[in-house]
Amino acid sequence: MPTAISELTTMRVGGPAREFAVAASSDELVALVQDADASGTPVLLVGGGSNLVVGDDGFDGLVVKVETSGMRIDGESLWVAAGTPWDSVVAASLDEGLAGLEALSGIPGLSGATPVQNVGAYGTVTSDVLASLSVYDRETGERATWTPDRCGFGLHRQSVFKHSSRYVILDTTMKLRRSESSDPVRYAGLADRLGVSIGDTVAAKEVREAVLDLRGQKGMVLDAEDHDTWSVGSFFLNPVMTTVPAKAARAPQYPDPSGIKVHAAWLIQNAGFAHGYGREFGAGTVSLSTKHVLAVTNRGGARTADVMAFASHIRDGVEAEFGITLVPECDLVGCSLN
Repeated sequence: MPTAISELTTMRVGGPAREFAVAASSDELVALVQDADASGTPVLLVGGGSNLVVGDDGFDGLVVKVETSGMRIDGESLWVAAGTPWDSVVAASLDEGLAGLEALSGIPGLSGATPVQNVGAYGTVTSDVLASLSVYDRETGERATWTPDRCGFGLHRQSVFKHSSRYVILDTTMKLRRSESSDPVRYAGLADRLGVSIGDTVAAKEVREAVLDLRGQKGMVLDAEDHDTWSVGSFFLNPVMTTVPAKAARAPQYPDPSGIKVHAAWLIQNAGFAHGYGREFGAGTVSLSTKHVLAVTNRGGARTADVMAFASHIRDGVEAEFGITLVPECDLVGCSLN
């Protein structure tokens, strides 16, 4: 049984777990959490570990690796256990002639994590397809089936699940379309790759291949041999503000219900941090990805302290140049920016 949290996350940092268990079914998952709560033991649930950074001191409690699995198709509905790897769900849905998930191809992590951040890519977000989900409430001790309106989906990849340990997602059900054709292409870069216009449709599997290619070029498809993927993907959120500072006026900007969303990668690069920046930082153990400046990467042998110091350095550089403070997108447990 692994006890080093570094073995459970894509950033590959983090100290030991005081206790460790694997949940292979929803009943086991609920029982483990119930028993820990009853004894006052802190609980950390880990899925694919693709959005999690844990401190070097580890976690003084029970770490539960969620390995529940299973998929079931009923017409155009797809039920999935929370521990099922997300990309295998996308691939299986397309093989069954169901469209709607193709733009979400290649995203690491497990299915139960997708509602947490209302995961989205290339113009599609989880809430577009989510029909319901099963939740265990640690405060009431009850299980319930929720519809999406209870999830608090909103701006900036928010939900009631994000940065909260109250709810445990057990499974999700998605409403898809029985079609070989994709949803309308909404993202300019994807349309260019496919050679179509915004709003066009193509074969759904063709969209999947294009998305995997685009993500792979940015180091956003996991590959154990590629240190550019030893990361949490995009480390920082795109900032949203009511007024963009004059120094950042040239940054790509997008309308947002809360104001104006500014492209974080542009801010980082134009603050002087190029692809691969940081090899001299932390004895060469951390750097920005050579493919995508939003990814803070472990080049091998990094500690969480190295990652936090380096990410703080990037944040401070952007703030000094543009007057904009970047905020981490990932979950930080037992650690924080300096």
